[in-house]
Amino acid sequence: MRIGEVAKRTGVSVDALRFYEARRLIKPLRTANGYRLYPEQTLQLVGYIKLAQQLGFSLGEIGENLPLLWNSEGVSKDLLAQLFNEKIALLDERVKQMQTLRNLLAERAAQVCPLLVTGLIASS
Repeated sequence: MRIGEVAKRTGVSVDALRFYEARRLIKPLRTANGYRLYPEQTLQLVGYIKLAQQLGFSLGEIGENLPLLWNSEGVSKDLLAQLFNEKIALLDERVKQMQTLRNLLAERAAQVCPLLVTGLIASS
């Protein structure tokens, strides 16, 4: 199928598909006149790329893991579960850091009178 049909069926722009191709995430065949022809499995692959991005994976991460995940038998469920668990651990660490920052800001806010900081109350 041609690039326009892939775009229409996946909801991904033609420019995004060309970008995925440049990043070697998808690979079309080329006709003699230079048109891109994508195999049917490209629809699934683009769906996977979109979902992985929504789950917080960068295109770089997707590109690194794609050859390991996507083989002739389909997606390796064990490896996918491992990648998801690693991402969860990373997110848990970020949440912990953000909670620490939030607590620090709340502590500081409780110690400071906002009116004195903005200069609304004149000091004697």
